[in-house]
Amino acid sequence: MADKSVITNLETRVGRLIEEHRRLCGLCSELTRERDTLRAEKRSLEERIRELDAQVGRMQLAEGLAGGGTNREKARARVNRLMREVDKCIALVGQSQTDSAAPRKGKAE
Repeated sequence: MADKSVITNLETRVGRLIEEHRRLCGLCSELTRERDTLRAEKRSLEERIRELDAQVGRMQLAEGLAGGGTNREKARARVNRLMREVDKCIALVGQSQTDSAAPRKGKAE
């Protein structure tokens, strides 16, 4: 008789564990979907921030170039930085063209 109550008690506990497992699996799936949605939203918002930062930079540059007093130095510094970057690119392109035009010696001469 005692064995039967132990078995019944175990069946009840196993049943509760199975139900709890199902509930937690459902909750896990729901949270995974929510996480994925939030990640996508985060990526979208980060992209929007980058776009707006670029737009602000362009507007500040335009204002500085147009003669706005406060942003004039920033605009001048940015233009100078961009010019240096362009000069570096031109130098790299010229260097790569020079390197590719030079004859290469092979082992089989």
